[in-house]
Amino acid sequence: MTSVFMPRQDGSLEEYRLRGEPITRPGAAPAFNRIAYAAAHVVSDPLRDSDPWGNPAIDWEATMAFRHHLWGLGFRIAEAMDTAQRGMGLPWPAAQELIRRSLAEARSVPGADLACGAGTDHLSPADARSIDDVIAAYEEQVGFVEAEGGRAIMMASRALARVARSPDDYRRVYGRILSRTKDKVVLHWLGDMFDPQLKGYWGSENFGQALETVLAIIGENSAKIEGIKISLLDNAKELALRSRLPEGVLCFTGDDFNYAELIEGDGKKYSHALLGIFDAVAPSASKALAALAEGDLATFRGVIEPTVPLSRKIFEAPTQYYKAGVVFLAWLNGHQRHFTLPSGLQSARGLLHYADIFRLADQANVLDKPELAAARMRNLLAVLGVEQA
Repeated sequence: MTSVFMPRQDGSLEEYRLRGEPITRPGAAPAFNRIAYAAAHVVSDPLRDSDPWGNPAIDWEATMAFRHHLWGLGFRIAEAMDTAQRGMGLPWPAAQELIRRSLAEARSVPGADLACGAGTDHLSPADARSIDDVIAAYEEQVGFVEAEGGRAIMMASRALARVARSPDDYRRVYGRILSRTKDKVVLHWLGDMFDPQLKGYWGSENFGQALETVLAIIGENSAKIEGIKISLLDNAKELALRSRLPEGVLCFTGDDFNYAELIEGDGKKYSHALLGIFDAVAPSASKALAALAEGDLATFRGVIEPTVPLSRKIFEAPTQYYKAGVVFLAWLNGHQRHFTLPSGLQSARGLLHYADIFRLADQANVLDKPELAAARMRNLLAVLGVEQA
C-alpha cells in the first residue's frame, strides 16, 4: 500500500496510507440534466518566466490540454474567470490570448462549449474616476469576447465597487452593457470573501438590500440574461435569490461549500453550476452529474458528497487563495509538470494546508494517479524539509 510520511498540525509526522480509488473515465462525454460550467485554471510556464509577478508566461499547450480534459468529462468551461487568476496574476492581455485560444480550441471539439469572463480588470480601481469609465471598460472586454465569437460572463468590477455611490449606479452600468450585448450574458455575484475589494457590491453591505438591486437589474434586462452565478458561500442566500428569479433566468451555484445540495435541489427547484471546484474534482463531479441525470440519487450523493470537505478546505479563508489548492491537485494528478502559479501564488498557502488537501483528496477518490500523487507529495515535502522515513 502506498504511503507518505505527512506532517500533523502539532509538527509531528504520521505515516499516511493512501486508500482512495480513482474514478473511471467515461468512454464519451456524458449528458447532464444540469448546466455545469467548470471554471478552469491556467498553467504557468516557469521555464519562460521573466516577470512572474507582473506578466507571467503561460504554458498554452498544457492549458489547452486541461480544457480538453474538462470537455471530455461533459463540462462547459467558464473561461478567464477568477479561477484563472483574473485580477490575481493573469492580466487582461494574457486573458485576451486565453479567450482567443480557448474559443478556437472549442471550435475543434464537437459539442464543446464555453463562456468567457468579461470585466474591468484592465482599469485600475484607483484610476476609475466615474461610472462612464467603468462602462467603457466593460464595453471593451465584452466587445472583445463577442468579436471573437464568444459569450460573456459579466464579472464583478472592483472599479465599479469603488466609484458607485448608490444601487442606481449599478443599474445604470448593467443596463447599459446588457442593452448592447449580442447574446445572453451570465451575471456574476462574487462575495467579498473571494475578493475583499468587492465589499458592498450592488450598493450595499446588507444582503437583503443587495438582493433587491440584483433582482431589479435582472427584471429590467431579463431578455439579455441567461442566468446569474452567486458565490457567497451561504446556501440560504442562494435559495433566497433562486426562489425569486424570473422564469427563464437560471441560478448557477458558485457555492464551493454547499454545491452538492444546491445542485440536487429540493424536488422543485435546483441550481445549475459554475464552480471552481469542478476544475479540481472533475472526474467525480462528472460521474455524479451523470448519475443525477439518470435519477440515481444514491450514486450522485455517494460520489459528490465526499468532495465537499475537500472543497471546503481548498476554499477556506482567506478564500481568494483557493487557486493554489486547485493547481496543487492538477499537479498531483499529472495535468502539469510543476507546482507553480502565475505571480507565485502557490506561496499563499502553507505546507499543512497542502497536506490536508492531499489527505482529503485521497479520501474523496480525487487522486487520479495515486502513485504519481504520492511521489510528487514526497518531493514537495522534501523541498520543505520533511524527510521520509
